[in-house]
Amino acid sequence: MLLVFLLNASFYSLRLTAYRVASTTMISSWQLAAVLLLAGPSLADNFTISNGQIFTPGFVVLDAPQPYTPLGGDTLHVAIDVTANGKLPLPSNDDDNDDDNQIFSIEMFLYSYVTGRNFTISNGTASANNASLGEIMAQEPGSTVKHVNWIWPECLVGDGAPEGDSDRGVYNISIRQNFRYNGDDYYTIFDVPISVNNSIPEGNDRPSCDGLSNEILSPEDIDVEAANEVGVLFAPGDATELDISGENSVGSVFGPSMRLYVGVVGVFMALLV
Repeated sequence: MLLVFLLNASFYSLRLTAYRVASTTMISSWQLAAVLLLAGPSLADNFTISNGQIFTPGFVVLDAPQPYTPLGGDTLHVAIDVTANGKLPLPSNDDDNDDDNQIFSIEMFLYSYVTGRNFTISNGTASANNASLGEIMAQEPGSTVKHVNWIWPECLVGDGAPEGDSDRGVYNISIRQNFRYNGDDYYTIFDVPISVNNSIPEGNDRPSCDGLSNEILSPEDIDVEAANEVGVLFAPGDATELDISGENSVGSVFGPSMRLYVGVVGVFMALLV
């Protein structure tokens, strides 16, 4: 099957349209979900990747999930290293800590401009039955890697691509870091686009979606570019960046303002399988 991709990218979004050409073969549901996933806007589309780890503007290094992964199951699982992959001592959770380098807090949200939903994964205060989780830095004391396991809310139950007014589909895991680096305080925003497309079973313990929902702000209101002026920190020398802004390069179809990092390209190859 031949797929022709037309792409238009900006700082805030990556939009992709796929056309089926000269074939009567239908694409599978996961392939369609991957195409739809790339059509969803997020606050950032750039990734710095080394050995499968994604480095962020802050101390957090994302171990899982990888960008553009279809997810499901009983819970959303996120694994993060909070020591810049071992370059820093494990941050203290002491309120009296006055170190020049430390994490004050990490918050996580799951939001989608497509569905209009903005769910709290963790804002530092646990709610009833852990519908939203407590302080991430306080989990697994002594461990440099924090594992977040968040119960999917009831409106995301289902299997396959969204239909009708379903809340399933394209989302972003938004990691918000409040930290001090070399004596200066920062608050940064890092989004990981995923797809709620795999099976999520029904369960009595699934929280209400409305109970977890927050107002969703526009990219202009959030101003992620200003928030992330500190840039990606602690990326190793072997982190690979693919600059596709040249007029004669394959990446010129994205437009001169878009940069793609190695690891994301594999999604396009998967669509052709």
